[in-house]
Amino acid sequence: MRRNQRRRERPGSGGSGRRTKGPVGLAPRLRRHGSEGMEALRVLELYSGIGGMHHALRESCIPAQVVAAIDVNTVANEVYKYNFPHTQLLAKTIEGITLEEFDSLSFNMILMSPPCQPFTRIGLQGDMSDPRTNSFLYILDVLPRLQKLPKYILLENVKGFEVSSTRDLLIRTIENCGFQYQEFLLSPTSLGIPNSRLRYFLIAKLQSEPLPFQTPGQVLVEFPRMESEHPQKYRIDTENKAKVKKIEPNTCFESSTHCSGKDAILFKLETAEEIDRKYQQDSDLSVQMLENFLEDDIDMNQYFLPPKSLLRYALLLDIVKPTCRRSTCFTKGYGSYVEGTGSVLQTAEDVQIENIYKSLTNLPQEEKITNLELLKLRYFTPKEIANLLGFPPEFGFPERITRKQRYRLLGNSLNVHIVAKLIKVLCGQF
Repeated sequence: MRRNQRRRERPGSGGSGRRTKGPVGLAPRLRRHGSEGMEALRVLELYSGIGGMHHALRESCIPAQVVAAIDVNTVANEVYKYNFPHTQLLAKTIEGITLEEFDSLSFNMILMSPPCQPFTRIGLQGDMSDPRTNSFLYILDVLPRLQKLPKYILLENVKGFEVSSTRDLLIRTIENCGFQYQEFLLSPTSLGIPNSRLRYFLIAKLQSEPLPFQTPGQVLVEFPRMESEHPQKYRIDTENKAKVKKIEPNTCFESSTHCSGKDAILFKLETAEEIDRKYQQDSDLSVQMLENFLEDDIDMNQYFLPPKSLLRYALLLDIVKPTCRRSTCFTKGYGSYVEGTGSVLQTAEDVQIENIYKSLTNLPQEEKITNLELLKLRYFTPKEIANLLGFPPEFGFPERITRKQRYRLLGNSLNVHIVAKLIKVLCGQF
């Protein structure tokens, strides 16, 4: 299904919010190829989750059919089926699928996002010894024995996978099979999306000649370019530049109170370097403001941080305003845990955060809570996080999926826009 043939939004899908505008003014560096006449790909979607890869495939506009999606998570499968009711969804372990069953699917592209826990920086980094890696090792065992190798492979995982033994085995396997490949570390900010979510990606194509942008032994940190020495960027178009000139370059920080380096006023548990980094992020006009990804009409009361959380985590919160051009990575613990799970939104934009925090530690407990509540801090809604992850407006959840489950599923998902662009790069449609 092409992007201009979207289905109507289902009741209860949670899609009442503002539509994500997406990066504007693409300045193409790569030679474009048309997809007209291209034979439809038969795609196998492994670790399908809530369908991020499938949505990316649609966004890419590459002619394709997902012949099977495979995931063992029953809650994720319910969401997947809700959004893709006509796709064959196999609710079983990957190890439970025989070589013959794989062959019968006759696929020529694999999209997959294997479990990331064995490779996370904050985890145990069990790598190949972690049982959660077993299914991926099984895929690497099956791949060379397929009757017909797929032409394309795309894999997503966390930063840290690129230095793992599992990655080394992956590279040896695809090289022995005759694939050319390229690795990336990419974040949505490279596409003008105000969310930091650095992830590892690998794209591989079954061919003898190297990919046009292939850099052996290197992990690229930007999308490939062929006709320019400058990094490929999404630039704001002329009309938007005119609008930008009418506002301050940084409307997230109070310009009158921001200082750099050692002169910065540290009113939270942040270093001067961290404050400078955030200030620079919010001054990057190639990145959109968060307000473009927020819902218009929601009951904010259910998303406000409770007094207990405000009091306990006040100095650890990553607080952003709608006019900010940044947010931290949203993890599966968002909404249940506060520290390190994602940014929170200050909805009282006229209140200066510095005035609240500068004397906070000296106040009695009740007065601390009263002052912090003036900021009206709330969690991002699941729909807003889905917007930042690039899911289309019609994406939704079945009503019985709880808010906690939605946060967890989104935290385990991927950025649709990045994968869509990589699919186009992989298929030569750039």
